[in-house]
Amino acid sequence: MSRRTTRFVVCLSNEAYEALLEVRKIYQRLPDPKAEGHGYVRVIDESGEDYLFPASYFEVIEVPAALGRKLRRAL
Repeated sequence: MSRRTTRFVVCLSNEAYEALLEVRKIYQRLPDPKAEGHGYVRVIDESGEDYLFPASYFEVIEVPAALGRKLRRAL
């Protein structure tokens, strides 16, 4: 297994963002240290664009790089 991983998150809440997020769905997480420092996470949502959402709405999951590539193509 590769040591490189791609970060993804699972949505646990979509309160106030029902049109943009689906609960229990996996989303690709994009690095944004400044936003993370303020309690937000940047994800590619249902619109296909990346936006900031409260980090508490998600749980980070780690996947191997090969699976991450497949998930990015599928999402």
